[in-house]
Amino acid sequence: MLTAGEVAGLIAATGWIVLVCVLAMVLVKLARLLTETTKAVSDLNNRLTPLLDDLSVTVSETNRQLIAVEAIAEDVKQVSGHAAKLSAVTQTVFTGPLIKVSSLTYGVRRAIEARRPRRAVPRRTR
Repeated sequence: MLTAGEVAGLIAATGWIVLVCVLAMVLVKLARLLTETTKAVSDLNNRLTPLLDDLSVTVSETNRQLIAVEAIAEDVKQVSGHAAKLSAVTQTVFTGPLIKVSSLTYGVRRAIEARRPRRAVPRRTR
């Protein structure tokens, strides 16, 4: 028969064997996970490089277009400034003489009305 120490040693050895088997299974699964992760990262790297190249081209083209839009906006700003100046000049050229003519016309009309004799306006009866 086995003594108590031998039984305890046998139980401990069996426990160690089960623990080693479980750890071996965990390590195998971890190795598979690392292999799949490596493949996924490699695949992502292969796909990412062309995308980054396209993104770089897109950003460069966008910057070029923004420079063109900025130049157009500056030209529009200049044109609107010139239009405002032209409007002010036009207003000055036309409103000054127009006010003078209007004042002269009003003065002449008042003078003519002042020189005319007033006529009595007959009242209407019902």
